Amino acid sequence: MSPLQTLRRMNRIAGWPLLLATFLARLPISMTLIGLLTLVTGVTGSVAAAGLVSGAFALGEAVGGPIIARFADRHGQRTPVLVTALLDAVLIALLVAAITADAPLLVLVALSATGGLCMPQIGPMARTRWVVLIRKGPERGLERERSVSAAMSVEGVLDEASFVLGPALVGVLTLTLSATASVIGAAVLLGVFGTVFALHPTAPPGSAPVSGANGRLTHPALLVLTIPMFCQGLFFGGMSTGVTAFADAAGHSDLSGLMYAVMGSSSAVAGLMMASLPVGFTLTARARVAAGGLALLTLPLYLDHGPATLAMTIFVLGIAIGPHIVSLFGLIERAAPPSRLSQSMALVLSSLILGQALGSMISGSLADTYGQQGAFALATTGGVVSLVVTTLVMRSRWYTRADAETPAGRGLEPASKP
Repeated sequence: MSPLQTLRRMNRIAGWPLLLATFLARLPISMTLIGLLTLVTGVTGSVAAAGLVSGAFALGEAVGGPIIARFADRHGQRTPVLVTALLDAVLIALLVAAITADAPLLVLVALSATGGLCMPQIGPMARTRWVVLIRKGPERGLERERSVSAAMSVEGVLDEASFVLGPALVGVLTLTLSATASVIGAAVLLGVFGTVFALHPTAPPGSAPVSGANGRLTHPALLVLTIPMFCQGLFFGGMSTGVTAFADAAGHSDLSGLMYAVMGSSSAVAGLMMASLPVGFTLTARARVAAGGLALLTLPLYLDHGPATLAMTIFVLGIAIGPHIVSLFGLIERAAPPSRLSQSMALVLSSLILGQALGSMISGSLADTYGQQGAFALATTGGVVSLVVTTLVMRSRWYTRADAETPAGRGLEPASKP
């Protein structure tokens, strides 16, 4: 499938309104984190305070995402997403009011953590929605696999685009209006398009809990995926800090966002192309190749660069990011209990959020001590660890579609042969 055919296939399954709603509803995630950093820094004059407030939001999001997704799996997506989207819009507005009123830092951190806790993870639930639609549709066999692959690819592109355009939108709103307007804008987007996503007729109903091995999340096939996804978060944290450190040292601090967006653009295109790969190129093989790319393609970062050559280097590096994320989400779809698909995806995504938060904190100190190459070293480490885990720990038999509904397909025990 070409990228255009992939998009046409997605449109045929559910239509463009769902794609648009899922994209606009996930923009507030990246907008809120960047907007809070900008707003708190401007009001308090303290980058450390801004980091605490933004970090509390990210930590709350990592904890709350799987909980909200579990309610969605159990009771259907409509009510949990609708309630949390509207509630979180109000909480973010209250947080902005507290910041502008110069409330104590402890109050800001508590409000921020609560806001993160109530942030619905649109990405995992959108992926679940596509999978449910495809499983209930008329497609079977190879065509169903292609549709699932298309869904994971398009959702990966939407994630990439949101993390590129979200900070850009914050920048535009901050320059034209104020930093306050950028965070309030995120709250409005969440309230409006979170509601649209929740009420869309494709929202799947809940499913009864499944007892026994087929309903558990604690099996190797799923848990092992949290490690490469955590490594992807470390990679993001190291790259964003390294690019920022380079731009500051080169006297072009205004270019850091643009240079990072270059990486996001190549990542999005590469992720969309994943649906074009032959089915015989298995998901585990794709994850391993992409992890190797994350590690190897960081090596040119340690050469001497100007802004143009570094931008070209990270553009090439982005080619490995999209396939890595898309492959991991495809493996989650194979490994997750059908009754807990949203929660499984949110759980693994939370490991990325934690990795990115930890990576940002660690790489900041590394950049202060060793310059941008110190931060880039964390990105390389993330790629290397992901390669080791996907190659030496992950087992292809865990994700065999034929065994997907049995404990053997969940990595609990070897599949029995007739």
